[in-house]
Amino acid sequence: MTRTFWIILALIVVVVGGFASMVSFGSGGEHRVAWRKPPPPVGTSAIPDTTGVLAVPVAGVLRKTITDSWNDARGGGTRGHHGTDIMAAGGTPVVAAAPGRIEKLFQSGLGGITLYVRSPDRRWTYYYAHLAGYAAGVREGMTVKAGDTLGYVGDTGDAGAGNYHLHFGLTKMRPGERWWQGENVNPYPLLAGRERAR
Repeated sequence: MTRTFWIILALIVVVVGGFASMVSFGSGGEHRVAWRKPPPPVGTSAIPDTTGVLAVPVAGVLRKTITDSWNDARGGGTRGHHGTDIMAAGGTPVVAAAPGRIEKLFQSGLGGITLYVRSPDRRWTYYYAHLAGYAAGVREGMTVKAGDTLGYVGDTGDAGAGNYHLHFGLTKMRPGERWWQGENVNPYPLLAGRERAR
C-alpha cells in the first residue's frame, strides 16, 4: 500500500469521524439548543402576558361575581357578544383595568358612551362601553394606571334603559391598527382569574 493510500484513508476517517460527532444516533448524549418561544400563529388569541390578571374595572365588584358572557347571543341572535358584562348600580365608578393611554373617547350607537385605552406596548386595547359619562379631566392621549377612575356605569347605547352595566372588551392589536380594529379576545379569564371557560 502506498503512502497516498494511507493519506486518503486517514482523511476519510477524519471526515467520517467529524460527521459522526455532529449527528446523534440515539439518546446517549444530551444536546442543548438555544430555544425561544415562537410567537403565536396569526389569528390566535393570546392572552396578555404582561399583566397576569386585570383589575376589576368596576369599583366594588368582586371577581367571583363576574360571569362569562362571551359569545352570548346579541341583536336578536344576529351576532355574538364580544366582551364581559359587569353588572353594577348606575353611577358606580369605572376604573382602568390595566395601565395605558386613552386612545379614543367615542359616542357609539351600540356602545353608547365609550372609552378605549391602549396598552403601553400598543398590543392590547381595553374597551369600556355603556358609560353614563366620563370622569372629570378624562381626555384622549392621557396616561392612566390600573385603578384610575375613567367614568361611571351607565345604560347608554343598546344596553336598554335601567340595564346598568359595564361592557368590557379586550382586543389584540397588530402594528398600525387603530382603536376600532384588532381581534376580539375573551377578557373573562383575566377578569375572573380563571382559565378560559369557553
